Amino acid sequence: MGKGRPRAVEKGVLGQNGGVSLSGSLNIPSGPVYYPTEDEFRDPLEYINKIRQEAERYGICRIVPPKSWKPPFALDWESFTFPTKTQAIHQLQARPAACDSKTFELEYSRFLEDHCGKKLRKKVVFEGEELDLCKLFNGVKRYGGYDKVLKEKKWGEVSWFVRSARKISECAKHVLCQLYREHLFDYENYYNRLNQKAGSGYKRGSHEKRKSEHEAEFSGSKRRRRSNGGDKVKVCKVEEEEHDQICEQCRSGLHGEVMLLCDRCNKGWHIYCLSPPLKQVPEGNWYCLECLNSDEDCFGFVPGKRYSLEAFRRVADRAKKRWFGTVSASRVQIEKKFWEIVEGLVGEVEVMYGSDLDTSIYGSGFPRANDQRPQTVEAKVWGEYCDSPWNINNLPKLKGSMLRAVHQNITGVMVPWLYMGMLFSAFCWHFEDHCLYSMNYLHWGEPKCWYSVPGSEAQAFEKVMQKSLPDLFDAQPDLLFQLVTMLNPSVLQEHGVPVYSILQEPGNFVITFPRSYHGGFNLGLNCAEAVNFAPADWLPHGGVGAERYQQYHKAAVLSHEELLCVVAKNDCNGRVSPYLKKELLRIYDKEKNLREQLWKNGIIKSSPMSPRKCPEYVGTEEDPTCIICKQYLYLSAVVCRCRPSAFVCLEHWERLCECKSSRLCLLYRHTLAELYDLVLTVDKYSCEEMEESRSIRKQTSISTELNTLTKKIKGGHVTLDQLAAQWLLQSGKIFQNPFSSEAYVAVLKEAEQFLWAGSEMDPVRDMVKNLIEAQKWAEGIRDCLAKVENWSRHCGGDLEKIHFEYVNELLSINPVPCNEPRHLKLKECATEARLLIREIDDALSTCSKISELEFLYSRVCGLPIYVKESEQLSQKITAVKVWIESVRKCITEKCPGTIEVDIIYKLESEILELQVKLPETEMLFDLLRQAELCRAQCAEILKGPISLKTIEVLLQELNGCTVNIPELKLLRQYHTDALLWISRFNDVLVNINEREDYHNVVDELNSIVTDGGSLTIQVDELPIAEVELKKACCREKAIKARHTKMCLDCIQQLMMEATVLQIEREKLFVDMTGVLAAAVHWEERAKDILAHEAPMCDFEDVIRASEDIFVILPSLDDVKDTVLIAKSWLKKSKPFLMSASSSAPASSSLLEAKALQDLVSQSKILKISLEESRVLETVLKNCEEWEQEARSLLQDAGCIFGSSNIGDGIVNCLISKMECIISKMECVTKSGLSLGFNFREIPELQGNCSALQWCKKALSFCSGAPSFEDVEDLVKDAEQLPHACVSGPLCSSLIVGIRWLKQASEAISLPHLTFKRCKLSDAEEVLADSQSIDVSFPVMVGQLENAIHKHKLWQEQVCQFFDRKYEDRSWSLMLELKELGSAVAFSCSELDMVLSKVEKVEKWTKRCMDVLGTSIGDENSLLHALRKIKQTLDRSLYMYDKSRVFEARNLCVCCSSDTENLVILTCSTCKDCYHLRCLGSMATNSNGAEVYICPYCQFLEGGSICQIKGGPLRFGGKRPELQMLVELLSDAEDFFLWIEERDVLKQLVDQALACRTCLTEILDFALAYFDKDLGIVSEKLTIAIKAIEVAGLYDHQGNCNLDLAFARYSWRFKVNRLLEGLQKPTIQQVQQHLKEGLAMNIPPEDYYRQRLTEAKRIALLWAEHAKKVAADSGALSLDKVFELIMEGESLPVYVEKEIKLLRARSILYCICRKPYDQRKMIACDQCDEWYHFDCIKLRSPPKVYICPACNPQKEDLSTTPSVDHDRSICARLAEPETPSLKHTRLIKKTTKAESSLREKMQPITDQNNSLGIGIERIRWRNQKPFRRAAKKRAEVTSLSPFFHTQQ
Repeated sequence: MGKGRPRAVEKGVLGQNGGVSLSGSLNIPSGPVYYPTEDEFRDPLEYINKIRQEAERYGICRIVPPKSWKPPFALDWESFTFPTKTQAIHQLQARPAACDSKTFELEYSRFLEDHCGKKLRKKVVFEGEELDLCKLFNGVKRYGGYDKVLKEKKWGEVSWFVRSARKISECAKHVLCQLYREHLFDYENYYNRLNQKAGSGYKRGSHEKRKSEHEAEFSGSKRRRRSNGGDKVKVCKVEEEEHDQICEQCRSGLHGEVMLLCDRCNKGWHIYCLSPPLKQVPEGNWYCLECLNSDEDCFGFVPGKRYSLEAFRRVADRAKKRWFGTVSASRVQIEKKFWEIVEGLVGEVEVMYGSDLDTSIYGSGFPRANDQRPQTVEAKVWGEYCDSPWNINNLPKLKGSMLRAVHQNITGVMVPWLYMGMLFSAFCWHFEDHCLYSMNYLHWGEPKCWYSVPGSEAQAFEKVMQKSLPDLFDAQPDLLFQLVTMLNPSVLQEHGVPVYSILQEPGNFVITFPRSYHGGFNLGLNCAEAVNFAPADWLPHGGVGAERYQQYHKAAVLSHEELLCVVAKNDCNGRVSPYLKKELLRIYDKEKNLREQLWKNGIIKSSPMSPRKCPEYVGTEEDPTCIICKQYLYLSAVVCRCRPSAFVCLEHWERLCECKSSRLCLLYRHTLAELYDLVLTVDKYSCEEMEESRSIRKQTSISTELNTLTKKIKGGHVTLDQLAAQWLLQSGKIFQNPFSSEAYVAVLKEAEQFLWAGSEMDPVRDMVKNLIEAQKWAEGIRDCLAKVENWSRHCGGDLEKIHFEYVNELLSINPVPCNEPRHLKLKECATEARLLIREIDDALSTCSKISELEFLYSRVCGLPIYVKESEQLSQKITAVKVWIESVRKCITEKCPGTIEVDIIYKLESEILELQVKLPETEMLFDLLRQAELCRAQCAEILKGPISLKTIEVLLQELNGCTVNIPELKLLRQYHTDALLWISRFNDVLVNINEREDYHNVVDELNSIVTDGGSLTIQVDELPIAEVELKKACCREKAIKARHTKMCLDCIQQLMMEATVLQIEREKLFVDMTGVLAAAVHWEERAKDILAHEAPMCDFEDVIRASEDIFVILPSLDDVKDTVLIAKSWLKKSKPFLMSASSSAPASSSLLEAKALQDLVSQSKILKISLEESRVLETVLKNCEEWEQEARSLLQDAGCIFGSSNIGDGIVNCLISKMECIISKMECVTKSGLSLGFNFREIPELQGNCSALQWCKKALSFCSGAPSFEDVEDLVKDAEQLPHACVSGPLCSSLIVGIRWLKQASEAISLPHLTFKRCKLSDAEEVLADSQSIDVSFPVMVGQLENAIHKHKLWQEQVCQFFDRKYEDRSWSLMLELKELGSAVAFSCSELDMVLSKVEKVEKWTKRCMDVLGTSIGDENSLLHALRKIKQTLDRSLYMYDKSRVFEARNLCVCCSSDTENLVILTCSTCKDCYHLRCLGSMATNSNGAEVYICPYCQFLEGGSICQIKGGPLRFGGKRPELQMLVELLSDAEDFFLWIEERDVLKQLVDQALACRTCLTEILDFALAYFDKDLGIVSEKLTIAIKAIEVAGLYDHQGNCNLDLAFARYSWRFKVNRLLEGLQKPTIQQVQQHLKEGLAMNIPPEDYYRQRLTEAKRIALLWAEHAKKVAADSGALSLDKVFELIMEGESLPVYVEKEIKLLRARSILYCICRKPYDQRKMIACDQCDEWYHFDCIKLRSPPKVYICPACNPQKEDLSTTPSVDHDRSICARLAEPETPSLKHTRLIKKTTKAESSLREKMQPITDQNNSLGIGIERIRWRNQKPFRRAAKKRAEVTSLSPFFHTQQ
């Protein structure tokens, strides 16, 4: 399981790299498997601890639970849905690095410009497409660099990086190699040198010191670093831009000297903020990871679709079927295919993986208490597995797990993750967060394959990963944190890293151990769940994980330090203590060392962190994190007031800001003493030790260590103990002095540097505690007195009083903590308040008057101290006043029933509680007595029955009562209800007989009767209302019967009710009597026709009569049911009736005879008489007669199938009987089908008929020789015969015979076909089997015997051929044997040998033709092609031999002929002859010149390194590789027969090797030649190139050596042309040529290299001297300067820049005639001459300045004439010697050539060296063709900010 986020990538299918190969099937040893017993399985942590010592060596193990462990799957199969991720399996390993091609292009172009002196070509083309140099460079880097790729021939794999999923030819590989050599080889060497220097601690600063001033000022490097003394650093500018760039990680702009700026995007990072951090500034250009890694090419797992379980199962099944079909694939097959995909050998493969599913969101596969239990799972089983310790939801919180102290639910760590896998879905190499254990349980599905590397081999694993995938790690140094990369385990094994494998079956647990790298994949659809856990032995590994997070600047999941402290305080035991003690001591030592280092560096401020609200759990509060390494700061942190929101750890305190260390503050959660107490607390669990001895050991161990803690101060060193002792002495005196808040604050602030330390600082802490308590007490005394005085001064108001309790608390401290004399005054105020409190208590406890209470309260309000008893006094006074007001309101009330009786009772209880003497009390008691008397009367009446008259009398008597008595109110309500009921009833009786809405009348009367029954008072009208209600109900029923049908019984009952109520004579009931009579008559008739079988018409008449009677008739349903049954029977009988009719059309579906029998039976129970029933009985009889005839024919066929005698004489008789029965069966089958019924005998008749026809055909084969196809068809037809027929003796014998016939036909016919041949022994065996079958086939037996005889004759011919001599075994005879054997031979060793020999020769011939290609011309003969190439080699050897022994022959070197009729041109250099016809277009290059030079000599004289293409000697076709011909010759050595082509090939190879020897001699001479004369080498190379051009073969080795020789020759030629040319070379050109010579390994003794080296040395020495003279401010005389200029002009190297500087240095200014220096100057507005301020006595620049030479009489100058006169005299005395005429001319020439030196130049003060940019800008502006006069003032104005005015 991993929690890292996904990264990214470019699509492409890549080959395996140099060390990444799939060697057949994997041979990975298995990890251990354990089978715990029931007892061992009870405690998972105990069992894992038991097996840990053995299993940890493997890094992984599998645990198979007992058979009783069967947890139910808790997720709902139908409703469960989950998201997925798309995994590109083919890119897990074989993918290129996510390189940004734009960044690469930028860096590469800079390399070309800086190191090669050329620009990047716009496009490099490879096979018609633009070549991506970035991908090509990364591909070669993946496989170890150019040399390794060339040696191991890996260009095919590299091409996959450039063009994914494309095949590449051998020629294209060679082209790709040449392109890399030409464009990227030098860049690779430069890149490797940078990496080597970075690895060896190369310091960029030393390189920067060697840069010139100009290079330092205008260099392209964007790194910011501290300036050296010699550099001209722009101080003011730096101060302005100090925070112009911030770090993208810590968001700080400080520490600019170690900030790296990306050379593409210009974003900044501190080198210590990178992940992983850098120790120094790297050399060369630097690019951030965002610019190096293209977003388009970033690789990661892309979110996919959301699936249900069923939908995901379908996807997984389709995927597996696509790879392995319906056959079950083995683990080996799947594993091999998986690694082929990963290594890019298969193609693009993407799968879906539902990984990292949070079970708190999507649900867990294990039962949980809060989840809904499925109905299929019993409650007992559910509860058992909810609480099981092996339920991984419970595992992290088990007793003994360190994670039980973690409060928050960390997904994947504390909360399990669910995994829904399919075939090939993978989890890549990783180990768990914080190096935790992990447990994975496979719920169901296909197995999961795991690989593991033990934790002890983690570093070796990482090294192999980085070595195997260097480009990926260069692009992503934290690649192993991304979980997106796989590597074949066999690669790890090859490098000595142990790897183990586990196959996890459903129901198994897999445990991974700390730091164990593991990965794997799924073998199909499955569901797994995983979680982390941490037993005690994990603690040291957790510390390693925390350090790894800090190293890579990765955010941790939890704070390891906090976990250790929480466990030490709350959950420590004997098993935990050894590991916990070791980790606590480690962090104690680390914290101690870091805090001491801070103290030594001057950080003396410290402050404890705020305490935790829940310290017993981890993660209850969020700790700040270090802005540099992103780690939680639980134990300590450093902060500064300049960045209050930024925190750093103690290791990165210097990176926080640039403030002084004294301004920083240490924040700590525990002192060192508290941390060591934790260690001692843990230690007591491991060994019993006395508290006294433990304390002594604590004191001695800590004090001994800290006594040596010293730091440097003025005048010496001081220890922390000495400072603490001084502080204790100073702070002890402060208690004796009068209290001073400032003194206390200063002492406490000084104590901060001691509080973080160990127990030796306990006296300091005790003293600090006393000081804080004293300070708090004294400030409390002063605060109280200040409030008392302030309140007294302002006489109260809204000012706050001090509480008496707080004052009493301060005064109760004895003895007083410090010397504060004012506490006595506060004590007096407290005594006064205490006396007043006693009086208030007395007043509240006795019955007092209201006036006395108010007086006492006024005294309390005048006291400056607040006493809580005053609130009780105020509340009592307020309550009494409210009570008096309420009583007076009740007494004065006159309205009846206004006063509630509860209010009177409440007022009575309140006055008893208040205990105050008041006159209103007696009035209240009188009112209460009246109310109680009235209440008693009402209660007496309510006890018995109540009459209306009694109630009316009582209400009249109590009409004036003002108290609202509930009982009286209830009686009044009863009286009102009775009167209202009587009124309602009388209203209904007014016109009750005239109303027609009887349903409303019934409702009203029903409501009245109900309400009357609920009345408490008795009324006399209630019985009358009940009778009226019954009559209304009867009328309502009658109206309902008139509008709605009712049953006959209901109508009769209604008429009886009307008679009882005496309303039967009403019109409504008279009409109902007539309807009742008609209904009774109909019912009698219906019963009569049902009792007798009447025709259908009678039933229909009765049904029609019922429609006129508006009554529900009882017999109507029976009549209708009888009719419906009859009609249903007729509908079912319709098909059968139609089949009986001769005119009925034929039906597509057959009828069932059983259905016909059922219909006939049903017709007998119908109550209606029908004619159709008799027709069906006739049809049934016809069917039974047909079935009897069919059974008879089947018996006859069975007799024939049962016969076993098939002799030669009886075959014809059997055939005739079969023909007779077949015809009868066809006739009967036809008649049965015509009846239209589905008879079961019809299929039997058809099956028997087909069987008889098959037997008839089989018997016919006995007298002939049928074809193999006919026999094969007959065998196939036999498989379709009915089983009942085949089981008979006749069919069994015929089937055996036909099968033999098929074998015989195969033996005879198949040699001519393309199927597998049978062996001779098989044919003889078939022949022998012919005697054992019951059926004879004489014709086929004869053919089989003839075939065997032919085979034996062919074998004899083969033996005779191989007995011949080698020369007699010709290729034509071998082909004849092959053709004959293919026609007549059976499968045998002789045939295999002949075919293999022929195939071998044919393949060899085809390879030869492929190698030679179609370049031989139109003839395709291999022999002709070889001979033609041999001729070219003859000419090549001739050229080599001619160079040794010159023979004067006028032969054309192109066609080797001396035809006299053709025009011949002879090269003046090499003396070779060419026909004008052979030269063709190349002859025109001579342009009629008298001297002809051939193209090859022209090529060498031009000095080009590119070989000539398309020369006159160039072989016209494809030239095969010599090495391939050598391999072909080697393969032909073991041929068993003679072929002429092999002999020609041998001669050709011998000639080619001879040519290679000659070429080697020439090249050895050329490479070893170091003299000046290039003509000798040129002559040799001309011969070599002509010989190679003529040859029809390509020798790669010779061509590479020739390229090197040509390159060196070309370099010497270019150097000679450079040095001897008319124009001098620049120093850059000299350096570039030297660099190229070094790349070609030109030896130091080479003549041209020595000349370049000497020229470079002389030029650099002169240039360095010239730069110093140009900056000496006139120290060197002009004569010497001119001599130096002349010396520079005579150098062999052109040094234009330095000569320009010297010429500018030789120009003189001002009246002092000095060159340009740093003094301030001003220009004349008329003559443009420059003057120094001090020379013309100027203090500030005037608006307009005219020099004395232009206007000597000008009076408004800033100096007097006398001063000017004196100054001119001084100037004349100081003027240097006038230069000679030669020098003067040189100065004028220089002045005209260098217009920039005539521009206005402004001096820059020594304090500001950053004004060069301003002057350069002025110079550039002055170059524009504007008038000088129009620009003067503008230029001076623009420079005004740069002048430094002297005061």
